[in-house]
Amino acid sequence: MILFYASECDGKTAILLDSEAIHCKQALRKNVGDEVFITDGLGKSYLAFIIAMNKKKVDLGIKEEIFLSKKRDYKIHIAIAPTKNIARFEWFLEKATEFGIDEITPILCHRSERKNINEERLEKILVSAMKQSLKNELPVLNPLTKFDQFINNQYLGSKYIAHLEEGTSDLVKKYPKGNNAIILIGPEGDFSPQEIEHAAKQDFVAVSLGDYRLRTETAGISAVQAIHFCNSL
Repeated sequence: MILFYASECDGKTAILLDSEAIHCKQALRKNVGDEVFITDGLGKSYLAFIIAMNKKKVDLGIKEEIFLSKKRDYKIHIAIAPTKNIARFEWFLEKATEFGIDEITPILCHRSERKNINEERLEKILVSAMKQSLKNELPVLNPLTKFDQFINNQYLGSKYIAHLEEGTSDLVKKYPKGNNAIILIGPEGDFSPQEIEHAAKQDFVAVSLGDYRLRTETAGISAVQAIHFCNSL
């Protein structure tokens, strides 16, 4: 199955734009009347048919809703410092989407070596990973946010900060099944002691992700999988 992302969809009609339209028309050589599978990225997918098309736009009519993936009763939000090597952060976004993540906030920490990101490029990576893994929900990608600003916000769910200092507990032992999870993952060099202390004051529980030191992007994936594992028991 080839899945398209229709950013404009009302349940009766939909539109493929730009790269999605180009892929449909030029790469796959679809024509008016052909059927395609689409997702709105908000949790719904459909079988649709092509009404009209040009180089950068494909108009669709929707035949019926289809069901690609089971909806979870918990949400995973990873707040993670982008890596110095941006390719590693892009890898995290791709794999986290494939495994199943709901929200990602890039955070700027005291020891961050990367202080800027290309949101447009990262969004395209999320869309591609969503389609490839046949998911119908596009993870939310928030703007790059300062650490202090992020932890001072109010969140519904269990809040954790993963770090390498003493005083942590295993994430899978602390997380209560069914809860939304917000997990902080630090930069190369880990969170500073001041950040760890500040997070604790905002009720973020200090956790570890195992016995070994992990790269930032690997830690992010490990956290996602840990929450899924707990909910599968």
